[in-house]
Amino acid sequence: MNLAYIPSPSTGVIHLGPIPLRGYAFCIIIGVFVAVWLGNKRWIARGGKPGTVADIAVWAVPFGLIGGRLYHVITDYQLYFGEGRNWVDAFKIWEGGLGIWGAIALGAVGAWIGCRLRGIPLPAWADALAPGIALAQACGRWGNWFNQELYGRATDLPWAVKISEGPNRVAGTYHPTFLYESLWCLGVAALVIWADRRFKLGHGRAFALYVAAYCVGRGWIEYMRVDEAHHILGLRLNVWTSIVVFVLAVVYLVLSAKLRPGREEVVEPDRGPAASDPETKAETKAGEGEADEAEGEAVDAGADAPATAEAEDSGPKPDAEAPKAAKKL
Repeated sequence: MNLAYIPSPSTGVIHLGPIPLRGYAFCIIIGVFVAVWLGNKRWIARGGKPGTVADIAVWAVPFGLIGGRLYHVITDYQLYFGEGRNWVDAFKIWEGGLGIWGAIALGAVGAWIGCRLRGIPLPAWADALAPGIALAQACGRWGNWFNQELYGRATDLPWAVKISEGPNRVAGTYHPTFLYESLWCLGVAALVIWADRRFKLGHGRAFALYVAAYCVGRGWIEYMRVDEAHHILGLRLNVWTSIVVFVLAVVYLVLSAKLRPGREEVVEPDRGPAASDPETKAETKAGEGEADEAEGEAVDAGADAPATAEAEDSGPKPDAEAPKAAKKL
């Protein structure tokens, strides 16, 4: 008998009068705010304008939600279109079911549209947002806890999650894979922030590092899950997806470092070089000092001009009557 475990909430919905407050949606909303907040700080540090990240997120988030839902419905179509299923349930996003792969893919399309409208490079924006996305996933995974879903194999470990009897689930204690992934995402965010500061990642490489690191964790966590899924050659579909996406991310990291080394000097054309670069700051201050000195000299010269003119006016004037006197003589 397992005496220590993580309890699950009795319900994933709390009603505030006629308004239902769903834990799953609440976790996603918190994640979005965290991602935008951190992304905005990192964007400003790179020389961007405040608010740009949020403006582009207005495009990226809806696209991401649609993409995440589409991926889930397509890869788990039997849950909505199988015998005895109701296809209308495919639209009930509040009941859970978002695929991160589809969310990132279609969310990138929305971000590309937003970046095009603002005239900024998508890779730079993605680099600024990368650790924030990992934190958003860390928050969003707790929505699975509210819904009592996506847990792992049965276990009696002290940190096992207790699942109650319900549709498509058997009561017992299981590996809390939602917790494992949440903690992994926190580590991914820390890794990206550290690597970005240490190596000055640019041109999409911070985002690629986030993708690669996440795939490593998702692969082994996915392998532990027991929910219904399609299998290919004995592995779950999402394990194969993790492997393929990991390889693509690493290839991008290597090729990008060779073809476009360093980091973007300007992320928003009308903002100039990144404000966080110490050398840029020193050059900017030096330039401002020279400009102030030149301006001071100009002011001093302007102040001396009236005095000089006055001095010239007060000097001896040519005798206008001299020619007339000469004629008389």
